[in-house]
Amino acid sequence: MILGMSTSTFTEVHVVLSLIGIFSGIIVLFGMFSAKRLAGWTALFVVSTVLTSVTGFFFHSEHFGPPHVVGVISLGVLAVAILARYVYRLRGPWRWIYVGSAVLALYLNVFVGASRSCRS
Repeated sequence: MILGMSTSTFTEVHVVLSLIGIFSGIIVLFGMFSAKRLAGWTALFVVSTVLTSVTGFFFHSEHFGPPHVVGVISLGVLAVAILARYVYRLRGPWRWIYVGSAVLALYLNVFVGASRSCRS
C-alpha cells in the first residue's frame, strides 16, 4: 500500500501523471516555438510533472539510486521554471531560463519513461 492505494493502483496514477506531463509538455514546447504562452497547458505541464517527480519518491526502494537522483534534479529544474514563469513573469533573462528549464524537465520526464519502458 502506498498512500492508501495498492501498489498497482499507485503505479497507474504515477504513469498517468507522467503521460499527462509529457503530452502537455509537448504542447507547451510547440507553443514556445510559435511564441504562445498557453497558460493552461503550462500549468497542467508544471503540476503534472511536479506530481510525477514527487510520487516517484513513494515507491519502495532499498537505497537512494539513479531514479531518485533524476527526481531531485527534475524538482530543482521545475522550481527554477516555476520561479521564472510565475514569479519573474519571463522578464529579461528569465525567459530563456524558463525555456531551458521547462525543456529540461520535459526531457527528464521522457527519459525516465523511456528507460522504464526499456527495462520492462
